[in-house]
Amino acid sequence: MSRLTVLGTSAAHPEADRAASGFLLEHDGYRLALDLGYATFPRLLRHTAATGLDAVVITHEHPDHCADLSALCRARYFTTPRPPRLPLYCTPGVVTRVQAMEPTEDLNDVFDIHPLPTAATATHRLGPLRLDTAPLPHHVPHAGVRLSAPGLTLAYSGDAGPGPALAELAAGADLFIAGATTCGCDPDDPYLLSAAQAGQWAERAGAARLLLTHFWPGTDRAQALAEARRTFTGDVTAAEEDLQLHL
Repeated sequence: MSRLTVLGTSAAHPEADRAASGFLLEHDGYRLALDLGYATFPRLLRHTAATGLDAVVITHEHPDHCADLSALCRARYFTTPRPPRLPLYCTPGVVTRVQAMEPTEDLNDVFDIHPLPTAATATHRLGPLRLDTAPLPHHVPHAGVRLSAPGLTLAYSGDAGPGPALAELAAGADLFIAGATTCGCDPDDPYLLSAAQAGQWAERAGAARLLLTHFWPGTDRAQALAEARRTFTGDVTAAEEDLQLHL
């Protein structure tokens, strides 16, 4: 069985009663956190203990995608006995940024760190899951994500703009999670996706379902849905905190 739980959906900073970017993917008993932005850690704890994760993947170093990695680090660091180091897959800037918030605790004591590529594609094996990543356009080094297993393919654009690798990562995906950051704004930002662009890339990739996320605070989510539905013929959902999807 595979299940995706939405931990947070806000871009830049959380809105009231929401969190920044984050997801929990469970597949055949394996638990993977995908981005841990502001306020996602308390929501994660509703579904698993800090010691219950098997791996973490962070797309890039912006704090609305990685800030609560610090909370996870502390929760595991101060657990007695301390659990084995947790595999962490992330772009190099993530470790530098989060370590700056930890004056005494070394992230290497808690995490087994695997750098994601910033200039080439790469493949990793995470338990029952295959992780494929590729660089995508953004203001800082950013890895797009494809997670797959027999009967499951999930793709995630993170906070990135459009690029040829996006269609490859999302090709034939059961679920494509894409940012809708610039809904109703400039559709030509090279480093961010609009809801309409998310739909266009989902259509181009042949994805079965599209999950919109990373909404700028104040975004009309109904408008984002309408924009995506004009460009994508499949099922479109606007992510909400605590939403669970069976894959």
